[in-house]
Amino acid sequence: IGSIELPMPVLLAPMSGVTDMPFRRLVKRQGAGLVISEMIASQAMIRHTRQTMKMVEKSHEEQPMAIQLAGCEPAVMADAARLNEDLGAHIIDINMGCPVKKVVNGHAGSSLMRDELLAAKIIEATVKAVKIPVTLKMRTGWDDANRNAPKLAKIAEECGIKMITIHGRTRCQLYNGRADWRFIARVKESVSVPVIGNGDVVSIDDAQNLLEQSGADGVMIGRGCYGRPWFINQVGHYLKTKEKLADPAVEYQHQLVLGHMDDMLTHYGEGTGVKIARKHIGWYSKGFPGSAEFRVAINKAESAAAMFELIDRFYLQFYA
Repeated sequence: IGSIELPMPVLLAPMSGVTDMPFRRLVKRQGAGLVISEMIASQAMIRHTRQTMKMVEKSHEEQPMAIQLAGCEPAVMADAARLNEDLGAHIIDINMGCPVKKVVNGHAGSSLMRDELLAAKIIEATVKAVKIPVTLKMRTGWDDANRNAPKLAKIAEECGIKMITIHGRTRCQLYNGRADWRFIARVKESVSVPVIGNGDVVSIDDAQNLLEQSGADGVMIGRGCYGRPWFINQVGHYLKTKEKLADPAVEYQHQLVLGHMDDMLTHYGEGTGVKIARKHIGWYSKGFPGSAEFRVAINKAESAAAMFELIDRFYLQFYA
C-alpha cells in the first residue's frame, strides 16, 4: 500500500462497535496483515469528541494500522485525515461502503457511490491533505442497476488512492443475499493498485474461492472473525502453505478470552468494559455445549469479577 508492505494479504475489516483497540491488537497478535479502526465520522474527529478520541487510540503492536473516516465534505475529511496523520496513523481509509441508514441519510458511506463527482472531490482532498497512503472501501454499487464500482475505482486511482477494497454487495442488499465475488474481478481489471475482496468469508475455503473468482490481491474478513480472532491467521497460513490449521485448543481459547477481557477493562474501565465484553464472550462461546445458558449468565453479570468467575467455570469443564 504505497510504501507500506503488509506481512500477509489478509486484513481485518473495519466494524463499528467491534474493531476497537483491544480487538485490533488481539487480531494483529494472531497475525493479521492489516487492522483498521471502526468507522469514524470526520465531523466528530474535528470536534475531538471524547468517544472519537477513544476510537482513534492505537498501540505500537498494531502498526502499521489504518484509521477509517466517513464524511461528505471534502474540507472536513481532509482536516480529519491530517489530524489522524499527526496522531500516528499510517494509512487513512475512506468509507464509501457503509449501508446503514443513518450514515447514508447524511450523504456519507455508500451514498457517495451515487455522486461520483463528490466522491472524487472527497478522495482528492483527502489524498492531498496527507503524506501517508489513502485507501478506499466501497460496495459494488448502490443497487443492481447501478453497479459502478469499476468506474469509481478508476476515478479513485486517478486521484491517488493506493488500495481499493470491494464488499461484494450493493448498498440496497445491506447484508442480505450473497456477496458477488466474481463482480470484484471487474474492479480488479479496471485499476493497477491492489484490490481487496470482502464479504461472506467465514471459512478458509471461502477465502480461497473469493480470490479465485475475483483475482483480488487479498481478502478482508469481518464477521468471520467474531469470536475467532485466530481465523485471519488460519486463512493467511493456508494461502501461503495450503495447510489448514485447526482451531486453537480450548485451554488456549480460555486464556485468550481472559486476556481480551482484561484489555477491554483497561481500555474502557469496568462499567463500559463489562458491557462491551458481553458480545465478544458470547461470540467466543458459540458452538460449545451449554453456550446458550452461559451467554444468559454473562449478560446478567454486573461486575468484572462475576464475569471472570463465569468464564473460568465455563471453559475449565472442557479441559481441566
